[in-house]
Amino acid sequence: MSDRILGAVCVVASAGMAWAARDYAAAISYEPVGPRAFPLLLAGLMASAGLWLVLRPTLRGGAVFRGVPLKPTALCAAAVLVYALLFELLGFTLATALMAVPVGMAFGGSWKQSLAGGAGLGLVLFFMFDKLLDVVLPTGLLSLLLGGH
Repeated sequence: MSDRILGAVCVVASAGMAWAARDYAAAISYEPVGPRAFPLLLAGLMASAGLWLVLRPTLRGGAVFRGVPLKPTALCAAAVLVYALLFELLGFTLATALMAVPVGMAFGGSWKQSLAGGAGLGLVLFFMFDKLLDVVLPTGLLSLLLGGH
């Protein structure tokens, strides 16, 4: 699959995500942002990346990268699947840190770099969502370790 086809698929998928999220609303308004913001943000980012793939200049004298490395792609897909399954149990911060290890290694990082990056990513995103956007995220096992409910 060429990069341009992948980009077009991303644009179409992001349009579908945005359309599906248009009616998202909380029954009780407990968050200032609401449930619609995150899927719309993801759809916007995905559409931007897809448009970049479609419109960017072709590199290396007209040759388009056609091969997709199967092993790193499968590793990332499996990591995201496990992330979705363990998200509630482990909580956002811990699940994000653990998901970043195989994804980071698929992109060439060592396990130490990937774990450190994942821990930083999990903590920064948790505080950004929790404090800045006032979005409630699951704390999972960390709430037990830190004396929460």
